[in-house]
Amino acid sequence: MEEGSLSKGNEKDKKSSGDFVLWKKSKEKEPFWESPWGQGRPGWHIECSCMSSEIFGDSLDLHTGGCDLKFPHHDNEIAQTEAYYDIKQWINYFLHTGHLNIEGLKMSKSLKNFKKISDFISVYSANSFRIFFCISKWDKDMDFTYIAFYLIFIIVSIFLYQLNKMIDFHFIFL
Repeated sequence: MEEGSLSKGNEKDKKSSGDFVLWKKSKEKEPFWESPWGQGRPGWHIECSCMSSEIFGDSLDLHTGGCDLKFPHHDNEIAQTEAYYDIKQWINYFLHTGHLNIEGLKMSKSLKNFKKISDFISVYSANSFRIFFCISKWDKDMDFTYIAFYLIFIIVSIFLYQLNKMIDFHFIFL
């Protein structure tokens, strides 16, 4: 992704395509705080930097997030936090993960295909859920399909059934 590419279309409000919001003007029915700039709230990047700093202080060994957060979100977190603490390196390592897709589409609330872990394990076993993540590479997208997940569920069930027979031990897997 080209630096600044996610900011295209907002140039009229920016001096540079890399500019980002520190304070957002509140919209109707949104929470807000009074400020010298009017009613609003911290920008998303500030929220994350503040939460991380409150818990971990002025340095992080590891920071994770989806691959779509590399730029501008993580770059902006770094810029403002290193400026605030007057340090050269806030984070030692980033791990950018792939997305969880549902039937080929990125999982998101806006697409109304958002699933909680409890949604998965209420239908399939927790072991099937674990296997699904274990067979996927951490930095690549994972595509949940009901057919694939059902096959994983069957394979895990057969494996545990056979294991129970072999060692005369009873796992709870459903």
